[in-house]
Amino acid sequence: MSRNTETVDVLNFKKDWSHLDLPAHVIEVLSAAPALFVPECREDLLNWALGREAGATDWTLGNREDKGEYEVAFEVPTFGRVVEATVTKARNGLAVNFPEPAMRRRDPDAMVIGDALPTDKPTYLQRFGESFDKTRQKTLDWLKTQELIVVPFYAGPDDLRYGALLICPKRAGFFAGALADLQGMIPGSEVPADFRLTAGVQFIAPPLRHTHFDRKQVVVHARCGTHQEIYAYNLYPGPSAKKGVYSLLLDIGEREGWTTNHCAAVGAVTPYDNQLVIMHEGASGGGKSEMTEHIHRMEDGRLLLGKNVVTGEERTLVLPEACHLNPMADDMACAHPHYNEGKTKLHIADAEAGWFVRVDHIKRYGTAPQLERLCIHPKKPLIFLNHHIVPGGSVQIWEHIEDAPGKPCPNPRIIIPRDMIEGITSGPVAVNIRSFGVRCPPTHKDSPQYGIVGMLHVLNPALAWLWRLVAPRGHANPSIQDTKGMQSEGVGSYWAFCTGRRVDQANLLLRQIVENTDTRHVLIPNQYIGAWKVGFMAEWIAREYLARRGSARFSREQLIESPCALLGYVPKQIKVEGSMIPPVLLHVASQREGGEAVFDEGARQWREFFKRELAPFLTEDLDPLGRKIIQACMNDATQEDYWQLIPHRIFKD
Repeated sequence: MSRNTETVDVLNFKKDWSHLDLPAHVIEVLSAAPALFVPECREDLLNWALGREAGATDWTLGNREDKGEYEVAFEVPTFGRVVEATVTKARNGLAVNFPEPAMRRRDPDAMVIGDALPTDKPTYLQRFGESFDKTRQKTLDWLKTQELIVVPFYAGPDDLRYGALLICPKRAGFFAGALADLQGMIPGSEVPADFRLTAGVQFIAPPLRHTHFDRKQVVVHARCGTHQEIYAYNLYPGPSAKKGVYSLLLDIGEREGWTTNHCAAVGAVTPYDNQLVIMHEGASGGGKSEMTEHIHRMEDGRLLLGKNVVTGEERTLVLPEACHLNPMADDMACAHPHYNEGKTKLHIADAEAGWFVRVDHIKRYGTAPQLERLCIHPKKPLIFLNHHIVPGGSVQIWEHIEDAPGKPCPNPRIIIPRDMIEGITSGPVAVNIRSFGVRCPPTHKDSPQYGIVGMLHVLNPALAWLWRLVAPRGHANPSIQDTKGMQSEGVGSYWAFCTGRRVDQANLLLRQIVENTDTRHVLIPNQYIGAWKVGFMAEWIAREYLARRGSARFSREQLIESPCALLGYVPKQIKVEGSMIPPVLLHVASQREGGEAVFDEGARQWREFFKRELAPFLTEDLDPLGRKIIQACMNDATQEDYWQLIPHRIFKD
């Protein structure tokens, strides 16, 4: 991770941490611990992850002789020795696997609020019938008995300098390595003397998962006026090292009046050297990582647009040359006022030092050649989660661990440091188009569901705001547990990581949209378009099409209103490099497997979903403009109604 180039006074954290203005209980833990280990480099953490001393491992790519395995185990009262994870030395990095399938992906109910500040989330008192104080003290007391790894880092972009600490048992070194790859780390001897916990601190204590929380994932968030503390009781890094740090940034944004968007961002450069920056938002599984991924091709080079699940018919496209991609963000992007002052397009900067890439869709060699090459022959060892591994072998990203015989884990992950990603772009970037992704189910006469979203819809800003408030998690979400039916992931699709109130985040998002009128909005489905199985191809084709259009706006003749007002406008036709996209992939009501009746049923489901999810926002603290927009939706507004609420140039003049 990049560091500021200015000269700063530094201290050696291992020796001089007492000179920092740390909370009293943090000082108590660090003072009482038998030993503190503060990494100077990434390899220190990888060695500790294997139970080894710093510098003990030959990390040369292809080292077949080192077949090290390490069990991350703890003694737990009444349970005895409990293995939380197994870390295996692979030729291309570390393979981390969890014995319990429930620990292999994020539990959406993991977050609990352990303070008394305003919140719409379940509190510790509500869920467990007592305040968090006793469990918090037991957590701190347990950590005092452990050899500890301490990782100083900045939450979000380095230049914003929001200081944070990780404090975890040395036996869980892989977790510290995962956090350092995801969020960056400050070497122990280079911590600035003015380092402060303006973001927060994470405490990791796995044994209490068994003694206090019925072996479930629980992450307790305790806020104060200056920072947040996160108490994580499981070692899957999703809800803590990943989304926990996201929570820190959201809390800072609430205090300072900005937000961190749940998105990927990419610069798509056409064969004619024109670049369009697309910021793709959506709930987990909504296609954020895929927006920065190269388009998948068939063996003969064609693109499989989709396969009809009723007739078996396939539609393909010949695309001689796809856009070159300059990835910018994968999951979290700070829209800080420092980047947006005086701008009319939204400006964002990647909030992460590494990307938590899900590869459940890669089931065989050759699916994603660029990603496969990066992982098989990495410049430095990677951390893999939920992958099958033979000691001494290489992790192959299409070989996923099984949750049960014949049932692959749906959430295999790789943590890829940003500096290993080809074409990566750093620093604030201006966003041309904000897209929103939604997972849709197969929809036809035998399955009349809500998969009525065509390949590309153009939204006015008011509708774009509503989609971010409801943020549908959608069909067959692979990233988290328990995803039956259409559910909402909430404001901005990041509500699962917020500790405060929905209405505050809704107001921040509305302000962000209103203040950046030169950034346009679209809606893109994945998985299914009506009866057609498309995976993420709709997203990739939309990216190619929009990049080739550049900054050109649509004329009124090029768009038609969707029969479902919530879906905005639909292009009459889409042409990519001379090839027409089949109309059935744009206008779902025209599909013979469904027709208008099935479309109308899907539209009814969307209207009911929106009204149900928007009702809780109608509080006295909602921005007056936001109230008007939600009331319009409740009254089945037309496109013209939405446009009048936030006037915006959708069409050419």
